[in-house]
Amino acid sequence: MSCQSWYMRRCCLPIEPVISYNLRLPRINFGEPVRDAEASYASSEYRIAIITAETSAFPDMQHFLAPRFTASLAQNEKQIQTAIDDPGIRAVLLDLDSVGEDSSDALRLLGEIRQVRDDLVLVAITRSNSRSLPLKSSELGADEFFLAPLDFQELQIVLARAIEKRGLQLEGRRIVEQAESKSAFCGLIGGSDAMQRVYQAVRAVADSNTTVVVRGESGTGKELIAGAIVQTGIRRNKPYICLNCSAIPESLIESELFGHERGAFTGADTAKPGLIESAHGGTLFMDEITTLDHSLQSKLLRVLQEHVVQRIGGRTAKKIDFRLIAASNDDLEELVKQGRFREDLYYRINVVPIFVPPLRDREGDVAILVDHFLRVYCTANNKPLKQLQPDALEIMEEYAWPGNVRELENVVQRLVLMNDSPVIKAEHLPQQLLYSSASSQEAILIPEEGVDFDAEMERIEVAYVTAALNRTKGKKSAAAALLHVDPQRMKYLCRKHKLGMDS
Repeated sequence: MSCQSWYMRRCCLPIEPVISYNLRLPRINFGEPVRDAEASYASSEYRIAIITAETSAFPDMQHFLAPRFTASLAQNEKQIQTAIDDPGIRAVLLDLDSVGEDSSDALRLLGEIRQVRDDLVLVAITRSNSRSLPLKSSELGADEFFLAPLDFQELQIVLARAIEKRGLQLEGRRIVEQAESKSAFCGLIGGSDAMQRVYQAVRAVADSNTTVVVRGESGTGKELIAGAIVQTGIRRNKPYICLNCSAIPESLIESELFGHERGAFTGADTAKPGLIESAHGGTLFMDEITTLDHSLQSKLLRVLQEHVVQRIGGRTAKKIDFRLIAASNDDLEELVKQGRFREDLYYRINVVPIFVPPLRDREGDVAILVDHFLRVYCTANNKPLKQLQPDALEIMEEYAWPGNVRELENVVQRLVLMNDSPVIKAEHLPQQLLYSSASSQEAILIPEEGVDFDAEMERIEVAYVTAALNRTKGKKSAAAALLHVDPQRMKYLCRKHKLGMDS
């Protein structure tokens, strides 16, 4: 049965004949989407709006939809605007035949309404037998499509169910958003107790000017922690300068940090402010700070103590107001003991340490992060959202993730790009995850289709007896001793499997 013939069955009570097509609507500015519409979905009586220029048809529609639905008529731009801005309106019935000069005007209006009110149930009504109209309406956001004349009893049932379904969807979305809000903070993803403690630490130091050192293994997201401190702090609208100390050659890093005057060294054709100077009023983030040599550590200590900076080749020092956030994946205390990091600088930067936990210590966060990265990379690569099978997730949760969140993100990105299946199974995971997982070993041992246990045991038995005979050059007594079995049993096994019959 075609879509058209299915919709044609919806006919019983007539709408007044369409006479006029002169309702011309300019582009309506609906403003921002209504945010609080979901609050009143609990009511069993629903308010709806009917957009039509055929006022003679409205009384019949109003009568036959009562008392379950309270209908209001919208036949001009102002009335339509009022209806769409009203959060109490649960559904809109749009007469495609009486809006504008043809159905394209009505479809445009339909699309605009959907853009600003995703909570509304939209019903398109027409007398046209166009085969493309139902599809176009659906693509633009219509939930239901009816051909006139209408069966109002069926319309009531369909409309009520659609409104109730939309209400459940909104409630589900609200619950998901609440869950996500608990596991997300300034670009950081994670709801574990370990991460909640990190969030609390970030909030505690955000509005101060105290120096912070973010400590944790590589790939845990130390730069994101620094960014969260800045975003939630009093310097959020000020310069935020990031420097990876290990990424700049030793010969250049002093100039990058402190700047230089013209002619200070070969190639210094113009004066240039350093990163510390550029961070005036804001924040300087120094990642891998332990890679600085002792000379630069000494100069940085002076800057932190006096908050002044002097360019290379300069004769005067400038007063600089900045906050330092440092980061390191090294054991700072051990480096101090070894003499590789200045003790006085250690105490200067280690005012408030924030320890970022490794992923293996963040219980429950792997599932949250996998879901997040699947959404990110499926969207970025224009692919339908992939699902992860429970056994695959179990393997990922058991893995130690030595590269932490960065490694997990790379794995998910690879799974999205290299796998065309809509479902990610255990077999799709990288080999290093499979080899390290007890769950994967079980999956390899017992595949989905199951095994013939007796046959498998016999195969193992043959393998062990054969290996023992090979090891002992066919001597059954020696093979029996090797397998810790009685010599008579060894003879029985050899006869059973026809092994070593010549010895």
